Amino acid sequence: MRKIKPGDVLHLTGDASPQFAATSIRLRVIRELVDRHPPHGWTWIEGYQLGARDQAVAKRELFVLREGLRWATPPCSPGPRRQVHSRAGATR
Repeated sequence: MRKIKPGDVLHLTGDASPQFAATSIRLRVIRELVDRHPPHGWTWIEGYQLGARDQAVAKRELFVLREGLRWATPPCSPGPRRQVHSRAGATR
């Protein structure tokens, strides 16, 4: 089973919890709440529910079935870094 990490984007459906059977959500993980002791196979996660434009619309604590979690690709990833070149012969 894949580890839940901060920054992961999850697509939560009815497979993760009955509360998402009618309407699924996307959630950007803040952390897994490991200090709680849920039944085997379940976990608590804290994260930001993402809206239509992948902006945070609500902070949530959710009780979910680990086996039902689906990882989504983050909405945007940083592009290649621009390399800054110093000017040859520059003086101070």
